[in-house]
Amino acid sequence: MCKLTKFQKSLFVLGLLFFGLLGTARMSSALDIGDQAPDFSLPATTGGKISLSQFRGKKLVLIEFYGADFSPV
Repeated sequence: MCKLTKFQKSLFVLGLLFFGLLGTARMSSALDIGDQAPDFSLPATTGGKISLSQFRGKKLVLIEFYGADFSPV
């Protein structure tokens, strides 16, 4: 049986920890049409915080995500 060096043992333990963390990581899933959006909070331009739940039942909310803000194509 071959002997492992201290570095190889450490690398092996790190690999096990890494794969253990991957196994317990929460998977995000896409929403279907009609599903309720998850609540989130962001900094407001007025200095406070604003959350999606503040608008629930009051107004229609359009959330637009775009990847390249004013970037040339």
